[in-house]
Amino acid sequence: MTTDPTIRTRTRTLVRARTEARTEAGTQAGARARRRDRRVYLRSHPFLFALLAATRGRPVRRLGGGTLLVHGTAAYREALTRLPLDRTAPGTTGGAARAARVEGVLFDEEGSGHRTARRELAELLGAAGTRELRAAWHPLLLRRLAPLSLGSSVDLVPLTRELAGSVVYALLGPGSPDGASPLALAEAAAEAAAASVRSHLPGPPRPGAEAAAVRAAERLRGLLGPGADARAAMLAVAAVNTTVAALPRAVAWCADAELWDQAADPALRPALTDELLRVTAASPLLPRVAAADGSVGGCPVRAGDQLLLVARHAAGAHLRDPDGRRPDELGVARLVFGAGPHACPGARLAREQLAGVLAALAPHRPVVTRARVDRRAALPGWRSLVVRAAA
Repeated sequence: MTTDPTIRTRTRTLVRARTEARTEAGTQAGARARRRDRRVYLRSHPFLFALLAATRGRPVRRLGGGTLLVHGTAAYREALTRLPLDRTAPGTTGGAARAARVEGVLFDEEGSGHRTARRELAELLGAAGTRELRAAWHPLLLRRLAPLSLGSSVDLVPLTRELAGSVVYALLGPGSPDGASPLALAEAAAEAAAASVRSHLPGPPRPGAEAAAVRAAERLRGLLGPGADARAAMLAVAAVNTTVAALPRAVAWCADAELWDQAADPALRPALTDELLRVTAASPLLPRVAAADGSVGGCPVRAGDQLLLVARHAAGAHLRDPDGRRPDELGVARLVFGAGPHACPGARLAREQLAGVLAALAPHRPVVTRARVDRRAALPGWRSLVVRAAA
């Protein structure tokens, strides 16, 4: 049986038109997602965004005498895996921890103590530990998302904070205070992170920042309870703070870019999770200090130089939109969590939680109805992100 050439031509034309329409719709949805996520930077960290955007044309750029901005993928990885770094210098996370009088955490330890602490934390947040922690946050997630089935809206920011707090208390185990509120703990952790991390981000000096960091750390210690392992608890809080910043932004991007089909597919969801974390880059900038002379990306580095490692550019967050069907190389996508001995111990937990959130939300195909940027947070994020199920 022979098909009329005219019919074949019309069929090809129709298929091509539909494909082009879907491509155009996807492009518009991706642009919408990127515009919304850019608001997080423009309204909460405008100086940081301007600095990073203006200097990203070169893999490594020296600012003044003692500061290097590292944007390139290879240079970023080289700085974290080959250059000795001072974990306690002013302008680093460890330095901020010491300034806030939170000694004894992983950030400000050195030598064998640092390695031992990382091994202990790796066990807590490894594959088996992460599976155990799921029992603490997943039932809570399902309860908090139940209103979507009834046509009501849900604010994902307090929900995510409560999930984060529940994980911290699960890590503390029997040492958790009776009647402790996971939400209150997460809010205290957010305040402590904002007070300490903001003190070493680029920008004008913030009067009273050190005193505010000390007060926030004291409040956090009070909520952790007297029997808590401060090192494990603070590390868990640090990892969760990143998750609190990442999850609502990732969900907003998924909703705006209309990626719920991928989120609903168990085969695509892991890749989509990595892709969303790559483009949102919850910790876009990692401040470090060189402990010895060396080089990064061919640029000489002197001991004491401050390195501003731009994780979002190293991972190509500004170049490619997320797509679980065509993901970036895994080794590049996960650079947002650091690399080598300086990789974030909470990375597995962040991926597990985002995958769980996407799986729970996918049947509702939610849309964002209201979003407010958190202008005080240490990391770029939403203060409120309200979603409702699509009609």
